Amino acid sequence: MRKFLPYIVVFLTVLHIPLAGASDISRFVLDNGLTVVLVEEHKAPVVTFQIWYRVGSRNEKTGKTGLSHVTEHMMFKGTEKHGKGEFSRIVAKNGGTENAFTGNDYTAYFENFSADRIDLSLKLEADRMQNLIVDPKEFELERSVVIEERRTRVEDDPYSYLIENLYAIAYLVHPYHAPVIGWMGDLKNLTRDDVYAYYKKYYVPNNATIVVVGDFYMDELLPKIKAAFGKIPRGPEPPQAVSPEPQQMGTRRSLVKREAQLSFVFVGHHTPNYQSPDTYALSVLSTLLASGKSSRLYRSLVYEQQIALEVGGAYDGLTSDPELFYYYATARPDSTLEIVEAALEKEIARLRTETVSDEELEKAKNQISAAYLFASDSNFYSAMKIGTAETVGAGYRYVFDYVGNINKVSAEDVKAVALKYLSDETKNVGLLIPKNTVKEGE
Repeated sequence: MRKFLPYIVVFLTVLHIPLAGASDISRFVLDNGLTVVLVEEHKAPVVTFQIWYRVGSRNEKTGKTGLSHVTEHMMFKGTEKHGKGEFSRIVAKNGGTENAFTGNDYTAYFENFSADRIDLSLKLEADRMQNLIVDPKEFELERSVVIEERRTRVEDDPYSYLIENLYAIAYLVHPYHAPVIGWMGDLKNLTRDDVYAYYKKYYVPNNATIVVVGDFYMDELLPKIKAAFGKIPRGPEPPQAVSPEPQQMGTRRSLVKREAQLSFVFVGHHTPNYQSPDTYALSVLSTLLASGKSSRLYRSLVYEQQIALEVGGAYDGLTSDPELFYYYATARPDSTLEIVEAALEKEIARLRTETVSDEELEKAKNQISAAYLFASDSNFYSAMKIGTAETVGAGYRYVFDYVGNINKVSAEDVKAVALKYLSDETKNVGLLIPKNTVKEGE
């Protein structure tokens, strides 16, 4: 029998950090390992309750992809206390909304309620943390739903299909190479027992974080959370280690020929996550390159050269393991993939060789700061940021320090990370060629 060291309850000092008017933020770890983060926000009589499990596609094994997402679906299929559909009916009857989402690093569930209904979240989520019934017939039905979801969102969407292929070549070893929704062949082979074993392994209090933001008082809510969740037994520590991705040594290319209206270029570079101080400069770089119609890519490819209809990109450092810094462009009908790809490369070369102006740098920082401030004005999105940070290992302080660290980024920092990470050695290129543009025999 596996032995566990006595677990010490950790009570961190209540921090007084402004978050859209929030008065108190506190973090606790219960005896069974459940992490609880409470943010008092008294501007409106509403509350969001979120529970984050440290399990996503990152935790799946080859041949069992899609398991996290299918398990998320099954979490709405009932327990002995609350039968099929009853969870959602109770929430709706009490004027609330609820849903869930699965990512590479987590699976999360939430309810938004009037503040006086928070007890319902505690009762319902504590029940399905330990008492889920995975009925074989319901599993078959829900697996079919997910298979159809994959068919419509990926199989029938050439752009999503290309991006999926690019990630598969960008990550040769690390589980980020598999899509969150799972490969079609794996989905068809999943069993009810796969889901139940996965649930029992990962849906334990010591693998979960509760985040509550809204109109409540910590001294009243925390005892209720302890009463609802504190008696749930701590489970064995679920495995979290994954094989690290080996260093990429040259450009990789994925060419996809599908029925599509327009050509599409998608480029991804391997970059570090929040554990590197470069994450802030990479965020600024991504913003000035590809965020909005005033970004470099939009101005150059859409407005000036008129070779693309749409451009964009993103970088997310708040992940368990290093993700891709990516950018993309949809070619105009009268343009070509070669022209668009060359234009993208030219803009990257500029960032690697030229220092951005103070004005452009300040604009990018302001965009990031404004987005964070607007998000923090929502209980739901404030909880989302905190839940993500806690689950991937960054800790909730990362959220509150983020804007300050962004403002420290210099023009030289931006050039340095562009030179360091946006190179041919880290580059993965995906090209979508509409089938009707391919000549016979090509």
